Amino acid sequence: MNTLILIRPGATLFDEERRIVGALDVPLSDRGFVEANELASRFIGFEDAERVAAIYCGPSECACRTAEILGKAVGLRPKRLDDLRNLNQGLWQGLPLDEVRRRYQKNFRQWLEDPCSICPPLGENVEEALGRVRNALRPILKRHLREAIAVVVAEPLAGLIACTLSGRPLQPLDDEPAASIERIEIHPDYLRNGKH
Repeated sequence: MNTLILIRPGATLFDEERRIVGALDVPLSDRGFVEANELASRFIGFEDAERVAAIYCGPSECACRTAEILGKAVGLRPKRLDDLRNLNQGLWQGLPLDEVRRRYQKNFRQWLEDPCSICPPLGENVEEALGRVRNALRPILKRHLREAIAVVVAEPLAGLIACTLSGRPLQPLDDEPAASIERIEIHPDYLRNGKH
């Protein structure tokens, strides 16, 4: 069975200010660099770390920098994949979370409770994002069939990937991104048809 180690990168200044990052390219903050280095230390001792054949990351600066720090710790060079870019949250990107909650009350509540049912204004819907992620991950997972791979992506894409790959129903979106490492056993149907 395939194993994917999903890594949420260190924090950005937008995360610390509780702003919606989405597909904006925001660098790691000072706190984010500390978190990325702590992730690297944890990653070395993480279950399946010795089986990790490759590290892939989204194109955002926070994901790339976190992946570079992890890669240096385990002797792997990360591979950047543009299709692992975060969910484009349109006009909500860059806005403080409280402002979005206030200005788009109904839409925001629906977005948190049922992310597939709504698309932020001028943004990307969840199904579009998952389609491009499927196209990126399926060949990688097949190439590394008996190995583990690590993928560094930020929220909310990380949560969507976790649910899709494991076969769990999509969960409400997390508005509290946190640097973390999660081990995911890939649901067998995902490799067959890209869906659970």
